[in-house]
This record gives sequence, structure tokens and C-alpha cells, in this order.
Amino acid sequence: MTHSCGLDFGTSNSTLGRVNAHGVPALVPLEGDQQTLPSVLFFSFEEDRLFFGRAAIAEYVSGADGRLMRSLKSVLGTALFADTTRVKSRRLGFGDIIGTYVGELKRRAETALKTELTSVVMGRPVHFVDDDPVADQEAQGQLEAAVRAQGFEEIAFQFEPIAAALDYERQVSGERVALIVDLGGGTSDFSLVRVSPERRGRADRSDDILATAGVHIGGTDFDRLLAMSRVMPELGLGSRTRDGKRHLPVAPYVDLSTWHRINRLYDAKAQRDLRSTIREAREAEKVETFVALVEERLGHRLIGAVEDAKIALSDRDAVSFLFAVREHQIATEMTSAQLADALAPSIERLERTISEILRRAGVSAGQVDSLILTGGSTLVPAVAGRLSGLFPEAEIVRTDVLGSVGLGLALEAQRIFGA
Repeated sequence: MTHSCGLDFGTSNSTLGRVNAHGVPALVPLEGDQQTLPSVLFFSFEEDRLFFGRAAIAEYVSGADGRLMRSLKSVLGTALFADTTRVKSRRLGFGDIIGTYVGELKRRAETALKTELTSVVMGRPVHFVDDDPVADQEAQGQLEAAVRAQGFEEIAFQFEPIAAALDYERQVSGERVALIVDLGGGTSDFSLVRVSPERRGRADRSDDILATAGVHIGGTDFDRLLAMSRVMPELGLGSRTRDGKRHLPVAPYVDLSTWHRINRLYDAKAQRDLRSTIREAREAEKVETFVALVEERLGHRLIGAVEDAKIALSDRDAVSFLFAVREHQIATEMTSAQLADALAPSIERLERTISEILRRAGVSAGQVDSLILTGGSTLVPAVAGRLSGLFPEAEIVRTDVLGSVGLGLALEAQRIFGA
């Protein structure tokens, strides 16, 4: 017998949904009572074991010796996917690491449900990779292979914003034109769809999808931009060499600000290059702090603190940022206005994408009945405020920002595979 589910493998968090005997979709608890499992793994060198989700984050934050892996979805379809990462004496491919995480998620769900899951609808962004259809197909193929290796026999895909629309459609009482804005950890996806009670459950909904688009911008990019604007200058970004002829190289600061690139700085050659930069830096003490941070392998912890500051700025005007590195202290102020300034170019790209999707569909902003906001990054006021302002007449619908996609995928799985 087929046992189907919907699986939302996210850049930051993942969920698994299943439709119950009454036809109602629900998310399965994956970590205690929590229905989300952070998309994080921690290879503990001290205990020689693997931790997942919140437990992985807790181990890392405790200072345990090991390797943290996060934002794995971001490597799909990129050159980084072919790289391997060292875990003690082993080198692991990213496909294997993604598969290990999906396998653990599947195992936890099967334990909670007391049944084997054999069929799955996987969520996917509209574009894994911007403006590169070949790389985009490669990304889906890489994810499919990793999922199939974990025992799923039947695999289908659905766009994540379409899944959010399927979840939203359960509550509408009449026909509406809805723009779904799904701002996740790694991608931002948009779908303009027509929903109604009569259309619910139809096998073919292609005529109801008026337009889709997506860009590779998400919460981890917002973390990077905030880090580059407010934290990296405290480590020497923008400063000059002693002779004043040039600025210090930017690339190491970009690596330190980007979750899935931080491990590159832990390479022996990269550290040698950083130490040589100290000798030629005018503000050598700042670069010394950078080198100490890398030597202590505090990169992911630093960007985690930046992410915490970004979240805090969702309901505060300012936060004080303090981060200790040996005898040094990285200290700076962050304000909601500075966050908005840092994110402005990315928000403008989101606005241009929305304008393009409306143009392609032949729909004006005034014809959009509902603006559906889903995904954790819609909680950033600088983002939500700008996008909501584009549709002053639309109903603003805030879904379960971390769960609506998984619920919609569960509905799609029931439609395609049955129970």
C-alpha cells in the first residue's frame, strides 16, 4: 500500500506533512513536539556521532568540537555540489549529506506515524538557480537522487509557492486571484494563481497558475548583507593596505558572511593567506581578530549571531551586537533602518520580479485580491512592508510561515498518490 507525504526541504527549516483519514493535512512532529526540523547537521568529533536540527545547533553553540553543516539546499545546482567536505578522516559529498538529513527526517516521521512512507511530493523553488535552466534541472535531479536513496519509491515535485496556494485554498469561500510570496532561507518565489472552492481538488490546475517566477534571494542572503554592512568592517572590510594603494581583498569577508562558504576559510591555505594579510593591513588588529575567529572556527556561530540580530530587529528599532573572539570583542550597533538599507537592493529585485510576474499574467496590482505571505523572511518588516505597499487594496494573508508549504505538499501527495 502506498503511504504518501509532502516534504518541504528548506534552506533553514524542513517539515513533513500527511493528510489524515478525514482529509485534513497536518504536519508531523519531528523534534519533540516541534513540527519543524532545522536543516542543520553537526558531526561531533568528541562523541563520534551525528546530531540533527535543534540538537545540532545546541551542540555547536556549546563549543563541542565538530563540523556544522547548514544551508545545504543552497549548493544544489551549483559548482559547490561537486565539492566534498572533510569530516575527521572521511570526505563526504553534499549529495550524501543531504540524503543523510532527508533520511533522518523520514525516519522520525515514520516513527511518529507508525507507518512506512513510500511516496513523496517534494517542494522545490521556482528556480534553484537563476537564469540557468540546465543547472536548475541538475539541482532537481540531485535532490531527487538524494531522496530516492533514502527509500522513497515514488517522487514528484511541486513548486513551493503553489503548495502554499493549495493550503490557502482550503479557507476561501469564493474565487480569488492570489499572489503567493514565499520568502524562504535561500530563495524567494512568487506565484499568481486563481483559487476557489470549486477548483479545489482538480487534477489539472495548470490553467489556474497565471504566472510564476523566482529569484535566488532569501534569509541567508539577508544575513550575509547585514553581516557585510555592519560586522565585516569591524574585521577589516573596506580598510586599506599600509601603503594606502589598495583595499584589502573582499572575497574572505564574503566567504565568512555566507553560510555554505564558511568552511572554505578553514582550509590551511586560506588561513595562510589570511595571516599574510595581517602584515600588509593598515588596521592589522581588525584582521588579527578575523584570523583568530577563523582559527577558532567561530564562523558559523558569528553568522548565527547576525541572524539572531536580524530577527530581533523584526520588533525592535536597534540592537547591540557583541561577539567575543579570544581577547578581542566585535562590537557594533545595528538598527532597523540600517537593516533596511542593507537589504534595499535585494528588495528592489523582489519588487522587479513581482512587476514582471504581473506583466506576464496581464494582471494589474489592483486585480490581486489576496497577498499571501509565507516563509520566515516575510517576518522582516523592511521586506513585508515594501511588498505589502505594492498592493494597497489586497487582503494581506499571513500563513503559517514555516508550515504552509508542507501542508500544501501533503494535499498534493494525496491527490497524486492517494493515502
